[in-house]
Amino acid sequence: MRPVRTLLWALVALAIAGAGVLLLLQRAPNPASQDSSTTKASFGGPFTLVGGDGKPFSSEALEGKPYVIYFGFTRCGDVCPTTLSRLVRLRREVANEQALHIVFVTIDPAYDGPKQVGQYAELFGSPIIGLTGSQAQIDQIKKQYGIFAQPMPHAPMGKEMEHTATVLLFDRAGKFVSTIAPDEPDSSALAKLKALVA
Repeated sequence: MRPVRTLLWALVALAIAGAGVLLLLQRAPNPASQDSSTTKASFGGPFTLVGGDGKPFSSEALEGKPYVIYFGFTRCGDVCPTTLSRLVRLRREVANEQALHIVFVTIDPAYDGPKQVGQYAELFGSPIIGLTGSQAQIDQIKKQYGIFAQPMPHAPMGKEMEHTATVLLFDRAGKFVSTIAPDEPDSSALAKLKALVA
């Protein structure tokens, strides 16, 4: 009888603890319920990096035209070239090559200097702005734009990196609008880009 009574008291204690946790969770602020406009307004921000010509490139140069930013690296074997090729194709389907900027920012500044990002941007047969900078500059912009990037363990010669593969969309005023996920259907991505350039 004693083991049964002990078990019952243990269950009661667990129930009380569970109720307390639920009460605390209900009182805690929910990030998902916060005003999304506040999140969008505080996301991103001005930056100065280095263009493919070796000259400083300020985000002010993007103002007046919508743009998309993709973070990757020139030695990326799959997702980076696939994503940039897709963006070029979608931009042509939406309007024309002048409708919006496509910006490529390297996450591997130790290897990707101005020459490398400039040559890489030219591979896609359509205007792409390739940007690099010092490690400190790249770390700062990654922080501003919520980008994760780190070398993969055991990768040969650092040629593989885990990184955020999401495309970030900004309006003419430089305000964050939306994203395009790597596995998002073209129909959805096109709708977002059409709204962006409208």
